[in-house]
Amino acid sequence: MNTESIKTFIMLSKLKNFTRTAERMYVAQSTVTNRIGELENETGKKLFVRRQGGVELTEEGELFLGYAERIAALEDSFIQQVNAAARYAKKLRIGTINAVYESELYPLISGFYKSAPEIALKVVLGHSADLLRMLQDDVVDIAFSYIPLKKTGFVCRRFSSDELVPLVSPAANEYKGGITKEQLISSRYLMCNFAFGDAGEFVRSLFPPRHAFGFEIDNSSKVIDYLKDGLGCSFLPRKMAEKELAAGELEEVRLVGFSAPEIVSYCSYKKGNALAERLLEQA
Repeated sequence: MNTESIKTFIMLSKLKNFTRTAERMYVAQSTVTNRIGELENETGKKLFVRRQGGVELTEEGELFLGYAERIAALEDSFIQQVNAAARYAKKLRIGTINAVYESELYPLISGFYKSAPEIALKVVLGHSADLLRMLQDDVVDIAFSYIPLKKTGFVCRRFSSDELVPLVSPAANEYKGGITKEQLISSRYLMCNFAFGDAGEFVRSLFPPRHAFGFEIDNSSKVIDYLKDGLGCSFLPRKMAEKELAAGELEEVRLVGFSAPEIVSYCSYKKGNALAERLLEQA
């Protein structure tokens, strides 16, 4: 399959419009049409269906999107490795979930970079499942996630643990005596669409199915500013909010009648990866 056609397919799946896709990729609209047509001929499936004002992925298109993104990522990774090889002796690609990066990894990566300037580093942020897939596809060399990888040929180690705590602004804390499950459901809860393994399942289990949240965000660290503004409460890893807690900008709410599970993170890498092991030696 032509990689330009694959990249065009990915862009069209995001923009859902042939004209905007052509503009974004600096090609004629007919080129976009031809590339998608070639892919549909190769796959033997209709990948898009026309809707008013644009297009939507078909069921087959949704399935193909996952493979297309992996193909594009693999090609980019190969090109980067080839280019890095000309300048650096070695390269270490680190995949991590944002919460672990924010609370644990910066000093580790910074120290490693200072001590080994001959090694090129690349840091990729993503969700646990995506990072583990990237590890198995050889897009990253080591993955820090909330999901353990149990697969032959890979090492999976417990990396760190943290407490999951409900946080609010002191000025907006209506639960000085603690908060119950019932009060939490009716509170102005700021929902982080995060995947903290069992802890993430715990947070979702506190609310009814299809609960309508007034606020949702797809990055746990970004909810801190909204908490400081007094807009509601939210569960976060304690280490992620250490500075705000120490400065009195946030405070913990005591749980009444229930408790939160421990958050455990894992690091996974292929057996025999000396650079990954060298990085972890500094932890």
